[in-house]
Amino acid sequence: MKFVDKFKNNTRAYYSLIIFVGIFLLTIFAELIANDKPLLVRYKNDFYFPIFEQISEQKFGGELKTSADYADPFVQDLINQNGWMIFPPIKFSFDTINLKLEGRAPSKPSFTNILGTDDQGRDVLARIIYGVRISLLFGLMLSFFSLIIGIFLGSIQGYFGGKIDLFLQRFIEIWSSLPVMYLLIIFSSIIVPSFFSLLVIMLAFSWIGVVSYVRAEFLRLRNFDFIRASTALGASHWRIIFLQILPNASPIIIANLPFLLASSITTITALDFLGLGLAVGSPSLGELLSQGKNNLSAYWLGISGFFITTLLLTILVFIAEGLRDGFDNRK
Repeated sequence: MKFVDKFKNNTRAYYSLIIFVGIFLLTIFAELIANDKPLLVRYKNDFYFPIFEQISEQKFGGELKTSADYADPFVQDLINQNGWMIFPPIKFSFDTINLKLEGRAPSKPSFTNILGTDDQGRDVLARIIYGVRISLLFGLMLSFFSLIIGIFLGSIQGYFGGKIDLFLQRFIEIWSSLPVMYLLIIFSSIIVPSFFSLLVIMLAFSWIGVVSYVRAEFLRLRNFDFIRASTALGASHWRIIFLQILPNASPIIIANLPFLLASSITTITALDFLGLGLAVGSPSLGELLSQGKNNLSAYWLGISGFFITTLLLTILVFIAEGLRDGFDNRK
């Protein structure tokens, strides 16, 4: 049975993959789904795309030279008198403050704000969409670079063995014994938090887990007959490592990729929850969970953050199980 067929037989993993791809595609185009600017404006037979360009109010007959506020009834009347606008399904961006709340923020779910607002009056659903995108992109980038470092070091350890393996293994044991979370907190408090600074800091530790199973696979495969034959024929070490052993070790690497991605999402969420992650105001699942902790009466904040975080981690675990079953030749 082929890998794809075995993966599809695990219906839980198959549908989890579909849900994950759907969430990723939905959030990657977040600006087209949740935005306080129209997708398209037609004014006096001219077409404008406010989500891609800044258009001054004077362009629509107003007096201000600043960017038009499309939530302002005055601007809306100016445009509607000579054209029309098409808004996205959610008329709020991640940083848009709803100034028309009936009560105090955070406000309960309503027809205007489906999942309510946070303590600053920002739409929770819009922040979830943008926050999930940041978490997925961060996790994918961190997993990708962690795989590169982990595969390189693990392959060298497992293939050459001896003193090289002994030295690198002792170094990894010392490096992995460091209190990772405390170091991340210290670095995050010293360095101005940003997407790429956090990526570099977390990359310094995230590759350790990859090395262990790559090294184990190389230690197992290097004694196979086809590897001995290649060595006897004079093939170079790097050719054997990357063209013969690595393709045979790829199933275990691919099967563990969803776990690595889940770990990356958990770490960035934890840092944001502690207030040491992304810059203040950035959409984040951890920041939403933190608001839920600080506003226990606003139950929709904690429930929304908990549900979407649990959903992401659960479907990643299910996908990993499906990949494991797909590469298992006993099934």
